[in-house]
Amino acid sequence: MPAITPGFGSLQSFELAVRQAKLLSSSTLVPAQYRAETVKKGKNGGPDLVEENPNAIPNCVIATNMAQRMGADTLMVMQNLYIVEGRPSWSSQWIIAAVNGCGRFSPLRFKLTDLGERVVEYTVSEWGEQRGQRVNVKKSVTIRDIECVAWVIERETGERLESPKVSIGMAVAEGWYGKNGSKWQTMPELMLRYRTASFFGKLYAPELLMGLQSVEEAQDVFVATRGDDGRFAVEEPAPEAMEPLHVPTPPRTAARRADAAAPGQVVEVVNPTTGEIDRPGPPWFDADAFADRLTSCGDIDALDVLADEIRSIEATADTKDMLADIAARRRAELASPAPAPAPAPAAAQRRRPGGIE
Repeated sequence: MPAITPGFGSLQSFELAVRQAKLLSSSTLVPAQYRAETVKKGKNGGPDLVEENPNAIPNCVIATNMAQRMGADTLMVMQNLYIVEGRPSWSSQWIIAAVNGCGRFSPLRFKLTDLGERVVEYTVSEWGEQRGQRVNVKKSVTIRDIECVAWVIERETGERLESPKVSIGMAVAEGWYGKNGSKWQTMPELMLRYRTASFFGKLYAPELLMGLQSVEEAQDVFVATRGDDGRFAVEEPAPEAMEPLHVPTPPRTAARRADAAAPGQVVEVVNPTTGEIDRPGPPWFDADAFADRLTSCGDIDALDVLADEIRSIEATADTKDMLADIAARRRAELASPAPAPAPAPAAAQRRRPGGIE
């Protein structure tokens, strides 16, 4: 009889998902929107109020289904998922962790450029003189503009991939900067990194995010305020709730295969997931190809990323030393200024013996 997994495909799968959701909803380790009971602080120092949460089990079932489709841990998904206006959104830390842990790219890095002070115009919607009417009003603000780009090196091709550029001027023009309680005013560099990471994930790795946006993007679309119970109530266009979550656990990558052993020697490797002994297959690391990537690299930042990978590759110490020497020589070549062209030699005058020209 095949094993039954939680899901919506059959009655048995759905019943198993509901049983699993009941277990999770009774735990105090899950965020408030998944708990069967929520506690609200009493007013004026009174006793706390305990209320039943009718959405707890449905939320747990949906989170379990998402975790199953992604191949991720259920608790990890629940701890990194926000609900804004009924739409699930990932935390930006989760997006960065997912990109870094997928194995296709080098760790996500960010480049900040100071563009100086400038005046930016933006449009806001305000109540007009006539009751019940809102009008668009143009305003301007002087800001110190900063531009951010998220970038990685694709491991398969060695190509540098960059996210769309995001700046403080864009945040002002889009209306993110001027919202009440906006973090763009208090911690702009962090918000720039979060937004470019979200853009990068949706552009180059949408399968990791399942089409969901980051919670910072959702907050910029809706105006939210935090209540006494820790929930974020959406003021416009309709009051809903959003739960803050905390630092994510990066997804683990698969265990790497061992190096090829010496001729005639069999190396046994313990699989950290199953505890079984694996026998490595044929050598998979091509040192010559990696050396060619180092010598053909034309950017110091990209070269530094490749040099950092040398320490983690599965190869002998001699191979790593050889690749490190190649990287150091290539870095010196890129860092040294190009030699100035030699001046044209002046026409030499020959003197004959005796001082006669």
